[in-house]
Amino acid sequence: MKKAVIFDLDGVLVHTDRYHYDSWCLLTRQLGIPFTPAQYDTLRGLSRMDSLERILALSSRQFTRAEVEALAEEKNEAYLKRVEQMGPAEVEPEVRRTLAGLREKGLLLAVGSSSKNAQLILRRVELTDCFDAIADGSMVRRAKPDPEVFLKAAQLLGVAPAEALVVEDGAAGLRAARDGGFQTAAFGGDAAGSPLADYDLTRLTQLLELV
Repeated sequence: MKKAVIFDLDGVLVHTDRYHYDSWCLLTRQLGIPFTPAQYDTLRGLSRMDSLERILALSSRQFTRAEVEALAEEKNEAYLKRVEQMGPAEVEPEVRRTLAGLREKGLLLAVGSSSKNAQLILRRVELTDCFDAIADGSMVRRAKPDPEVFLKAAQLLGVAPAEALVVEDGAAGLRAARDGGFQTAAFGGDAAGSPLADYDLTRLTQLLELV
């Protein structure tokens, strides 16, 4: 029996894709690295540093560790400028209805995100109070597809992985959840149609029928 639902943040609860994509485009143009929406899709669920290292691998230039860290910070600053423009209206009504419905059914709710900006985003869109626990990139050493962030969320909720359902839009996140012993639900992105998903959602409100 499910006792909890753990949500990825970007692409599931909020749609910050355009902010991330624009920020990566600024950086890649500066470095002369071709960057397409298809290449961006391969970064879903990855940490900022893992994403940057994948992007820099497309360049013939070699980067020092100090340069890589500076570029990661530059990208994050560009992204945060865009995040500061976010507000409650950016959360779709379906998301709030789903969270309220799950709460009425007695489910514990958590966020499991690779982003170190997860808490800031949740505050900006006024979703923080909807969750019993928030596990993000600042609390773990290993990013998805490692299951650490989901295991941390389950620990904070006080439930076993088998008692929780993870909702993800990224294939890396589905892999992380499955490897951690969680049930999985794909919701769009490159997670859609994945054999790693126990459920394939087209609407978030379908969760109310699964628990």
